[in-house]
Amino acid sequence: MSKTSTEQRPVVLELNGIEKFFVGVHALKQCHLELRKGEIHALVGENGAGKSTMMKVLTGIYKADAGEILYNGKPVEFKHPRDAQEAGISIVHQELNLMNHLTTAQNIFIGRECKGFFLDDKTINAKTQELFDQLNLAIKPTDRVGDLTVGKQQMVEIAKAISFDSSVLVLDEPTGALTETEVRELFKTMRHLQSRGVTMVYISHRMDEIMEITDRITVMRDGEYIKTLVTADTNLDEIINAMVGRTIFEAPKTHSNVAPDAPVVLEARDLTSKDVKGVSFQLHKGEILGFAGLMGAGRTETARLIFGADPKTGGTILRNGKEVAINTPTDAVASGIGYLSEDRKRFGLAVGLSVAANTILADVPAFCKGPFVDQRKVEEVTRQYVKSINIKTPTTSQLIRNLSGGNQQKVIIAKWLVRDCEVLIFDEPTRGIDVGAKSEIYKLMTELANQGKSIIMISSELPEVLRMSDRVVCMCEGRITKVLDIQEASQESIMKYATQRN
Repeated sequence: MSKTSTEQRPVVLELNGIEKFFVGVHALKQCHLELRKGEIHALVGENGAGKSTMMKVLTGIYKADAGEILYNGKPVEFKHPRDAQEAGISIVHQELNLMNHLTTAQNIFIGRECKGFFLDDKTINAKTQELFDQLNLAIKPTDRVGDLTVGKQQMVEIAKAISFDSSVLVLDEPTGALTETEVRELFKTMRHLQSRGVTMVYISHRMDEIMEITDRITVMRDGEYIKTLVTADTNLDEIINAMVGRTIFEAPKTHSNVAPDAPVVLEARDLTSKDVKGVSFQLHKGEILGFAGLMGAGRTETARLIFGADPKTGGTILRNGKEVAINTPTDAVASGIGYLSEDRKRFGLAVGLSVAANTILADVPAFCKGPFVDQRKVEEVTRQYVKSINIKTPTTSQLIRNLSGGNQQKVIIAKWLVRDCEVLIFDEPTRGIDVGAKSEIYKLMTELANQGKSIIMISSELPEVLRMSDRVVCMCEGRITKVLDIQEASQESIMKYATQRN
């Protein structure tokens, strides 16, 4: 959509002077957003900028403390998400919100699956198949959601939102867990919806996607509206500068920082499971070992075997040259291995607990005096990490669910630092995190490696792999196809081996 055609479209939605307060936090300050019919409008800003909070106000999850929402020129107030859905406004949240024990169809039509007093699985299965056909998804209506990959679960969330026949669709980090092919299919669907007059708000930290798919961009910073830009008339430097107020540049690593005589701290020999086929590698002291590959390559599955989260059918794990029996995560933690999962909500956090409780979660006995928790010690240590990692939270007693995704991720990192693990597995450590927070986490990972920590980093972002890794392990279909020194690694060489079957 050209600049002229965008400006000619009627305004369908306005948020004016929106204010939102939480305990100790002024989350939104006189925020503004204008959406025009049939446009794809990016909403960008660092984690904690207020993007998701403003969308939750729009969709009835939160009630604004001041300001107004105009929908098709008329004031509206949604007291419940269902009110917004019935008015034609739906949201796909950054965090997955599905029931793993139900089928995809049951998840999509939850609350709408009955005919009288009886479940009507036949009808909802047929409607779900129509949605999946529209999205070109290789998923069945009868598939159990818990058996799907994170990427496919995300696509189910998108299909669920589309099922409400929305005229305004909010997509909050929709591509975070998607493969490149899935992203292309999503964009195809978005353009199809746009041609039908659907207006979309697109929240993403992936600048290349924003430049490709959006018509206009609204920038927020620290809970405030900064500016709105026409995508075709701006560039990445202008957008990032508006987001963070500074210029950020992350150059690829040109040489390994690992000493030639650095000892091997972790070794996998012929690890095997249903999804992993004879994986062997070594991790050295102070090394950042990147794992690259397409979705389904076996990277996360390998990490879960090392951490004892999944059972292995063969192979051995050695720590500092000695074989260790790791059959459960408890065994892994006892061996000095920490794991930051790609799905922080399900596997990394206790979302109903505070920042402090989550920070000490991996080492609770160290904070106990007899049967009681030493709250003074917990507070002291948590404050230390809040300051050192720059976790944005009003207090250490703030519930973790009230923090932005990036700050939640920092709390998980703090958890493993408190435990003082020597080996850290970071699975998609910057997924859903803005460019400013990414830079902070990159700096933190580099500092940890310089201190002698050893890191396995799984990432789907090749620039991130090249920026951080000392060596790159390429995987395809459960096997290691190549280990590249960083000097010989490039996006082209990594993709070559990530798509090469042995």
